[in-house]
Amino acid sequence: MKELQQKLGPQLKQLADTRKVVNLKTIEATVVEEAPIIKLISTILTEGVRLGASDIHFEPTSKVLRVRFRVDGMLYTAVLLPLEIHSPVISRIKIMSNLQIDETRMPQDGRFRTLIDEKPIDFRVSTFPTNYGEKVAIRILDPTVGLLGIHQLGLNEYDIKKLNEALAKPYGMILATGPTGSGKTTTLYALLQILNKDTVNIVTLEDPVEYTLEGINQSQVLPEINYTFARGLRHIVRQDPDTIMVGEIRDSETAELAIHSALTGHLVLSTLHTNNAVGVIPRLVDMGIQKFLISSTLNLALSQRLIRKLCPHCKKEKEANAEETAIIDEAINNLPKEIINDLKITKPYHIFEPQGCPECNNQGYKGRLGIYEVLKMTPAIEETILTNLSEANLQQEAKRQGMTTMRQDAVLKMLQGVTSMNEVLRET
Repeated sequence: MKELQQKLGPQLKQLADTRKVVNLKTIEATVVEEAPIIKLISTILTEGVRLGASDIHFEPTSKVLRVRFRVDGMLYTAVLLPLEIHSPVISRIKIMSNLQIDETRMPQDGRFRTLIDEKPIDFRVSTFPTNYGEKVAIRILDPTVGLLGIHQLGLNEYDIKKLNEALAKPYGMILATGPTGSGKTTTLYALLQILNKDTVNIVTLEDPVEYTLEGINQSQVLPEINYTFARGLRHIVRQDPDTIMVGEIRDSETAELAIHSALTGHLVLSTLHTNNAVGVIPRLVDMGIQKFLISSTLNLALSQRLIRKLCPHCKKEKEANAEETAIIDEAINNLPKEIINDLKITKPYHIFEPQGCPECNNQGYKGRLGIYEVLKMTPAIEETILTNLSEANLQQEAKRQGMTTMRQDAVLKMLQGVTSMNEVLRET
């Protein structure tokens, strides 16, 4: 916080000097202040990108304009700015995003691109009215770090094999689920990169298009003109697609069209909001999809969260205490034997704790990794769907079929020294 405050010092002093000679409410003041405001916002954006932040928040309070960064999923205050510059800061961001400056009562969404350290970075902007004035949230979309390969996501080799088998099928559905910001889109992009070949026609419907993928036909839905996921899906099938990616299945109509597309010889990738992988199936039933259609079209469902990685420069090894040992025992008891043997898991368990150093900004963590559970459709799962459908029965059968839960995946990553017990308990 102090470092960014120091970097912003010259701009803040220039703004303060400006206020001594002009009235902030006049047009002249806006013109005079334009340069320092531009520099101030540029400095904040640059610092956010350099720190690896996913989001930047400009939040007016009763006394100050608070700027917060979300780094590795956690929000922290980066700098506190004078409340008087709230209006010119928000106006400048709106200008950059092609938003209406004079509209302060309604939320607005926009986007802009700028060079940071000679790299083009996309920023997705959302304004929102609050009791202290407009709040702005900026999502940072860095194309150089946003696209990951399937081996960079955090999936174990057993789950990667399941995914590759599902991707090899010419039709059916692959669904990713998890809360907002859990990396579902990143996972889908990784799968699309595997499928992206000259012999395959891939068409996507997204809201918004976060990263441009060369060789893939990407389309952004526009609900304000009635270009929705459902409407887009009706037209996609006329584009002779092999693979279809739908950003999110939000309603029954989109679900029915996605199922129909999978039935008619297309591979469909999409996302849902459920708590776990098996929850995908009851969710589709709630949307009005018949059970036999789910069992015959769903190739694979995966659920995910993002867990913080321990900083490799300062993490400290220790022997697990009795409570930690009990948690580990419970997680690994039902793991497939080949996983335990491959990892050579033995007692006493050794785990790592965060410490904090300059390399990780004294957080103890640096970067994030996915934790997953992958449900592959099998004859036994199909039978459970058709005859004895409940989330509990599906979970039980999935474990019998060798599915590792997110808790188990997180514990395994902890035993490998990737994350901490606190992160395991926080995310699972």
